[in-house]
Amino acid sequence: MLARAGLLIAAIAAIDWKVQTNVSLGFLYLFPMLMVGAWLEPWQLGIVAAICTELVELFDPFPFVASEGIPRVILVFAAFFGTGLFAYESARNRRLALQHVAEIETESEARRDAEEQLRVLIESSPAAIFTLDGDGRVVLANSAAHRLFGVPPDTLAGQMMRDYLPAIGTVPFRREGSQIFRTEMECRGRKRDGEPFLASVWFSSYRTRSGPRLAAVVADVSEELRDREESGLRQFMDGSRVVIATVCHELRNMCGAIAVLHANLGRSAGIAGNEDYKALSTLVEGLGKIASLELYQSATDLSAVDLMALLDELRIIIEPQMRESGIHVIWRTPPSLPKVRADRHTLLQVFLNLIKNSARALENANPKTIMIGAESSHDRVTVRVTDTGPGVGAPQYLFQAFQPAAQATGLGLFISRALLRRFGGDLTYDPPAKGSCFTITLVPVTQDREETSNDEDGATAAGGRSRAIRPEPGATAGGRT
Repeated sequence: MLARAGLLIAAIAAIDWKVQTNVSLGFLYLFPMLMVGAWLEPWQLGIVAAICTELVELFDPFPFVASEGIPRVILVFAAFFGTGLFAYESARNRRLALQHVAEIETESEARRDAEEQLRVLIESSPAAIFTLDGDGRVVLANSAAHRLFGVPPDTLAGQMMRDYLPAIGTVPFRREGSQIFRTEMECRGRKRDGEPFLASVWFSSYRTRSGPRLAAVVADVSEELRDREESGLRQFMDGSRVVIATVCHELRNMCGAIAVLHANLGRSAGIAGNEDYKALSTLVEGLGKIASLELYQSATDLSAVDLMALLDELRIIIEPQMRESGIHVIWRTPPSLPKVRADRHTLLQVFLNLIKNSARALENANPKTIMIGAESSHDRVTVRVTDTGPGVGAPQYLFQAFQPAAQATGLGLFISRALLRRFGGDLTYDPPAKGSCFTITLVPVTQDREETSNDEDGATAAGGRSRAIRPEPGATAGGRT
């Protein structure tokens, strides 16, 4: 285009030079100025306009008179330069418009792709997703929402969500000026046929031109509730069996002593035939039989437990509470640990019991530090829980049932060690120079045993989330339960 403009300027100059007329052809330079205006910068347009002005004056048939020529030169230069600037601005605006159109098309394409991906994500999500308007009616709902509430496909829109999730109706997002909610709640839900279920709801409110809206993601966690309650019941039964076994052991000892005294009294003359003595004999014999009953050993499913995953779950559970109590928890674990033979929930409860004891012992201590370390060898895995508390005043009573130094029953450590020993582990107290240290010893799972065991890998079947039953604070013996 610049070359053509140059040739056109040369042609106009040649024609103006050859054609001898009283009319100047300088006005024709406006056309090459329009051509170069789309490609040159303003300062370059000024140079081209000056060249064209010079050519006009050079081939002008009239002589140059300063009083008339200078205003004419200025006017001609302004005309050429203004024409070039007009073309320059027009071309620049056109380029900006084309660029803006291209950006709009790119953004529109990206928006369509994002909307398509979001639509596919929502429709393929296993969790129920829906939005509500200001009246609590469903605006949009995915397929999982229809399956969750047991309604036919594409029929949930327009229905009142409080009929299925009554707790949603209590969220005050409809009023003008109400705060924006982004939170989670657990509530009861009902399906269309009236079947109840436990729902975990994540929701957030927002505002549109049409009014307030609420978006929610709902998951059915009924299976998790059943697993949690079954796990709690199993742990309660296991602990109860240990307590009953301990009581029976103490009763057997007492019955043995009573039987000896009963036999000694029987040697006295005149007592052996007494009816009350015979009744006492019957009672002692019956009590001895009750105390000698062997308790049924619960068939806890032992499996290959991923200890690293269990420690991560333990960290998630205890870290917030420890921070609130001003306790610094130090984790010294290797990059990997072998799987151990244990019951996952029982092992987690033992860890929680030890850490609760340490936290209770650190209430008046300074500094407040709990260190959890782990190491492994070929035949065992060791986990140590160490704190900087005042230590244990009477370590000889730590693992005794109904210990005299405890404030209540003192069964926490006794039951913890008993449960660990049921799957080949152990719990010991190793007194450090300062504070206290409890050591948990576990049996690693070999490759052959792992192939035949049920590997949990730290997961729970329902929702991939485990909620541990936290032990209630119990009695202390030297500060330990």
